[in-house]
Amino acid sequence: MPDPNAGLPPRYLRTPEAARLLGLSGRTLEKHRTYGTGPRYLKLGGRVVYVLSELLDWASKGSRASTSDKTAEILLPAKRHAAATLAHLRR
Repeated sequence: MPDPNAGLPPRYLRTPEAARLLGLSGRTLEKHRTYGTGPRYLKLGGRVVYVLSELLDWASKGSRASTSDKTAEILLPAKRHAAATLAHLRR
């Protein structure tokens, strides 16, 4: 099935909209930005915006078929982690 959004510019969401989409608080997304554990974002002037597809890609990384599914990536909580842990996840 063709993508209905093909050819359209990417949709940008501000932090409150992105948080609602993901079911998180805006503060949680802010913490993810601080610790480097969240979705990719852009700075346009002084504004932080998220590309809709980037948000959905990040959220889908945590998708699992069962509790024993070892193929899914681990989405870290919004807190400080050791540099080695973050480097391992960015590979």
